[in-house]
Amino acid sequence: MKAIGINGSPRKKWNTATLLENTLQGAASHGAETELVHLYDLNYKGCVSCFACKTRGGRSYGRCAVKDELTPILKKVDEVDIIVLASPIYFGTVTGEMRSCMERLFFPYSTYTDPPGSLFTRSIRTAFIYTLGATEEMAKERGFDKNIAANEMLAKRIFGASETLCAFDTYQFEDYSKVFAPRWDPEEKARSRSQVFPVDCRRAFEMGIRLAQGRIFDINLHVFWSYRIGARTGRGSYCRRTRWQAMFCSFTENTRK
Repeated sequence: MKAIGINGSPRKKWNTATLLENTLQGAASHGAETELVHLYDLNYKGCVSCFACKTRGGRSYGRCAVKDELTPILKKVDEVDIIVLASPIYFGTVTGEMRSCMERLFFPYSTYTDPPGSLFTRSIRTAFIYTLGATEEMAKERGFDKNIAANEMLAKRIFGASETLCAFDTYQFEDYSKVFAPRWDPEEKARSRSQVFPVDCRRAFEMGIRLAQGRIFDINLHVFWSYRIGARTGRGSYCRRTRWQAMFCSFTENTRK
């Protein structure tokens, strides 16, 4: 069993990369052979709209024809059983590097049929990790859930099962006193870093285990029950969530399967 984690953050040792590493460690703990890729190390472009992947009888039908440093990563998709895509949220969506990667990863397999289908010949597990400087409330107000839901829906259609993990109110700067960001309270950010982020890391590790075991949460339910970790209070509580709110739930092993 092989798992590849793709880091769409420019930072290799901060929030996004840390959660991704925890997910891969969780998968490795249950037998997965893991690989970590940093997109910002690669020189590549997004989709160039050549449509070679859609040309009937063409050599690149169902495959991205662009040749650059992303090409070897895309070829590995044929060999892996797990793909984890991780990115911070910049202006409501993933980074430009991750977006370019996703265009090249998803579009060649997607069919212009009604309904849209997939040319990918296997069913594999995928997951998304998102880190946000915004709080959960801010993210909901700004409609970030729509892009997150669309990405997971696409991954499910192309590859099969998929799951999403979101980490909110992340610690963005090593030293807040050096950055002009008056909207954030440095003490609150530090508290979130020390109390909430370790919980996020554990959630990431547990997600890696589920990916390796083939047990992925299906959040395409209109209503479901989830167990929320009370990271700030040390208490947990059951809560009823609608489908769009589900994107922002903290999943744990206690969640209904």
